[in-house]
Amino acid sequence: MQYQADVTIELKSGMLDPEGKTIKRALEHLGYETNNVKTAKKYTIELQADDIHNARENVEEMCQKLIANPIIHNYSVSLREIE
Repeated sequence: MQYQADVTIELKSGMLDPEGKTIKRALEHLGYETNNVKTAKKYTIELQADDIHNARENVEEMCQKLIANPIIHNYSVSLREIE
């Protein structure tokens, strides 16, 4: 079966987010008031697996080995079957 995983990577609380701070300042210069801006990355991965459980295991392994740095990142995985 074919699956699509949407992986969102965010910085852990307390980690510096210079891109988010730059965007916040730019928005304020444009006249928008914001309390905070945080950046995140989203990856869409299509993969083959025997079942959704196996697909989730594979994506979790991808995140732990390459996509996310567990010291500074939190990540979430949304998974669905595609045709």
